Amino acid sequence: MRSVRLHGPRDLRLHDEERPKPGPAEALVRVEAVGLCGSDLHWFEEGGIGSSRIHRPVVPGHEMAGRTADGRLVAIEPAISCERCPLCLAGHPNLCPAIRFSGQGDDDGSMREWMAWPEKNLFPLPEGFTAADGAMLEPLGVAIHTIDLAHVRPGMRVGVFGSGPIGLLCLQVAKAAGAAHLVATDLASRRHRLDAARSFGAETFAAEEGREAKAILRSVGGQGLDVAIEAAGAQSAVDAAAEAVRPGGRVVLAGIPSDERTSFKASTARRKGLTFVMVRRMKHTYPRAIALATAGRVALLSLVTHRFPLAEAGPAFEVAARREGLKVIVEP
Repeated sequence: MRSVRLHGPRDLRLHDEERPKPGPAEALVRVEAVGLCGSDLHWFEEGGIGSSRIHRPVVPGHEMAGRTADGRLVAIEPAISCERCPLCLAGHPNLCPAIRFSGQGDDDGSMREWMAWPEKNLFPLPEGFTAADGAMLEPLGVAIHTIDLAHVRPGMRVGVFGSGPIGLLCLQVAKAAGAAHLVATDLASRRHRLDAARSFGAETFAAEEGREAKAILRSVGGQGLDVAIEAAGAQSAVDAAAEAVRPGGRVVLAGIPSDERTSFKASTARRKGLTFVMVRRMKHTYPRAIALATAGRVALLSLVTHRFPLAEAGPAFEVAARREGLKVIVEP
């Protein structure tokens, strides 16, 4: 079978390898769709995320769907938690210290024609779903977890700072949760992202050296946002989110920064009594993601702008790294 391995920064190579053999409680899946995520781009551009670095040629990919040997079209949950530690037993498998994750560490991901993965991590897709829909359920799951952590309630004012795929999915989930006023930001050069945010009902603002926070405050009558979600992985977005949220509000950090440190203006955060919350992947969200998509509350394929075959994984990563579209899909 063919697979793509990342050997180092911007060093993707196509390999011919043996088809994996499923172990106990595993199934063999023919991979049909793999979405490129912001975290994939950190590995591609920088060779790692923070202190985690590539230590061997690894097959990337964790937004994935495919077809089992018996013909089932399934979405594939990328995280394998131990299910025995105190955090797993308390309902926080995403924080499991022994977690394994597709495309990281010793676990090859889905950018290959076949993969063997635990049967319990496979979620059959309803009639009418495509493999690309299935791959989009992983970022949707992250958005659901983000909105859970944001404590969004009906009638709230919610802002998303960074209108990439995760930010756009957060807008849709926040709307489904009852948010009454949505705002979104991104760089003026990424007009297509701001256009997409408007299509989901958000008032949009170009990110310009923090001035967007003042514009957002004016748009909500000076009251501030109830919740500000940072989904850009940029310090400027963190700063703008803290400035735009109301006293007593929540700032949810969903973006993955390149630096090892994220900071905030202490006087602003202290004066407002803000709550900062960090997002770590997701938990127990695939059934909810499938239900939201089935009910038409979230438009998954509207975010897919580019598709590439496996042999063109390199150009796919380059397009995604330039932020030319929204979601890039590789189809092995």
